[in-house]
Amino acid sequence: MASFIRNGKKIVAIGRNYAEHIKELNNTAPKEPFFFLKPTSSYLPSGGVLEIPQGVVAHHEVELGLVIAKPGRNISQDNAESYIAGYTLAVDMTARNLQDKVKKSGLPWSAAKGFDTFTPIGPFIPKSSISDPHDLKLTLKINGVTKQDGTTADMIFRIPRLIEHISSIMTLEENDLILTGTPSGVGPIVSGDKIECELANADGSSLAKLEFEAVSREGGYAFTD
Repeated sequence: MASFIRNGKKIVAIGRNYAEHIKELNNTAPKEPFFFLKPTSSYLPSGGVLEIPQGVVAHHEVELGLVIAKPGRNISQDNAESYIAGYTLAVDMTARNLQDKVKKSGLPWSAAKGFDTFTPIGPFIPKSSISDPHDLKLTLKINGVTKQDGTTADMIFRIPRLIEHISSIMTLEENDLILTGTPSGVGPIVSGDKIECELANADGSSLAKLEFEAVSREGGYAFTD
């Protein structure tokens, strides 16, 4: 399943799944899982270069990702575990000023989330390597300074509920990725920044690392207010 980056058909990203993150963006808490889609063309393998489009305020959101093992529709929470192949560490990059602009107009978020390189992604972690996905540490550092330091124990909706909800709407397919939400501490990344992320067990032992650098994108989209 390490080939999920090449072979996955969609990225399903859960929004507003950590209470403190909801508060920091002044959003309202959802009554059921809320998600949006990102294109797989936004993947950026660890060690790559994040391209920030002209005028875009790019925010980081470190997340636990889960990789789907097999196709499934209307999956119950009791059966959800069997549809998980493994996990990964990811960053859901957001063009925050573009997102704020389209939200005010009631328009979709796809452009704000879907730029090339806007889903930095770590290695595949087999399911057997993680005893409890709801007891993991997520950290993100910019130029050595910790910006996000959270635990998956704080998820509002747990993984079986996420799988149940998404699959009640659309079929989940092998190699699809679900991003499970971000803890608080999101903020800007600018050209020249070096970003280091880590997924670790509760005892601090490392499961995965993800590193990338940011540059200004040449050409393409330019944000105008």
